[in-house]
Amino acid sequence: MTATDPALTALSQGWYALSLLHGRIEAHIERTLQTKHDLSVREYSLLDVLSRQHDGDGGHLQMKQVADAVVLSQSATTRLVTRLENRGLLERYLCPTDRRGIYTNVTEAGLELLAEARPTNDTALREALDKAAEDAELAPLVRAVESLHAAV
Repeated sequence: MTATDPALTALSQGWYALSLLHGRIEAHIERTLQTKHDLSVREYSLLDVLSRQHDGDGGHLQMKQVADAVVLSQSATTRLVTRLENRGLLERYLCPTDRRGIYTNVTEAGLELLAEARPTNDTALREALDKAAEDAELAPLVRAVESLHAAV
């Protein structure tokens, strides 16, 4: 294969389109969440992931699992947790079975903010997808995203 191989060019263009779709969606949601709730997309994602924890086996996530879920490095996730903890939206506590482990829970204030922001996030996502569907290059990707949602 060479750098001008049509298969590589098509693959590269597909990756570019996917990156473009992601960027447009994230930017629209970011602006909307910031304006209405003083939350970034990453902050919203972190609150959402942590709000789904439960007290059953495997119900609480370790920082590595949280980082993977919000697609950040562990150090960036720790800084994000600290920022939200300082805002009173998260709290950390020691794992009751392993004193070396530290877990993070969403506070009542964090759950309230998440409940207020969830419809905003969902509406902004729908708006961004609808706008992207108007672009012939992005429309197939939008349909693919929508089909994933339908399958779940």
